[in-house]
Amino acid sequence: MSDDELALRPTSNSAVVSVARFLGSTQAEGPGERTAVWVQGCAIRCPGCFNPHMWSFRGGEQVATDDLVTRILEADTAGLTLLGGEPFDQAAALSKVTRAVRSAGRSIMTFTGYTEAQLRQAIEAGRGDIAALLGETDLLVAGPFLRDRIDTVRPWVGSTNQEFVVLSDRFPHLFNPVGRTPDRVEITVDASGQIAVNGWAELELLDELLASVGRPLRYR
Repeated sequence: MSDDELALRPTSNSAVVSVARFLGSTQAEGPGERTAVWVQGCAIRCPGCFNPHMWSFRGGEQVATDDLVTRILEADTAGLTLLGGEPFDQAAALSKVTRAVRSAGRSIMTFTGYTEAQLRQAIEAGRGDIAALLGETDLLVAGPFLRDRIDTVRPWVGSTNQEFVVLSDRFPHLFNPVGRTPDRVEITVDASGQIAVNGWAELELLDELLASVGRPLRYR
């Protein structure tokens, strides 16, 4: 995939974030204990994506940026991880969220299916919203998921082409665990008995887990 094949989605509503899932505390979506927010909507739509239900820009919970900041800070974790969906397809609103969260002393980790080069090209073309979100990100995980290049070595990423990009020196420890942290899978059960899984695992392992549980499994 070349750097000029994808055009970033036009700027979206800067006052509201379309949220697909909010997880107050997790240790499977980045270094340490973090709050994770999956956004609804993705213009990239990588074949083999684990979250195709988050591709559509319809649906999701429409959350005002101030309200989302409050929820994140009330979770009281060390940082925020943005996933999706595609965070940079909602860059204007998320830049406001990350600015407030980062000002409160939390680190920001952002996953994107765009390459860093594509983001930089968009910034050069005048996309201030992309520049704002990138500027509030401490650790970027960039690149599309490629199902023929599964990564079984590094944590958090799905394929070997995806790169970790350290964008600030405010949290120098963020990148340290990459070489020694195994992939984690977290399983949660809500009050209705519905099971949700987050983190990274190969599909064969998830199938085995599904068979052992014997009930519908929601993987995100």
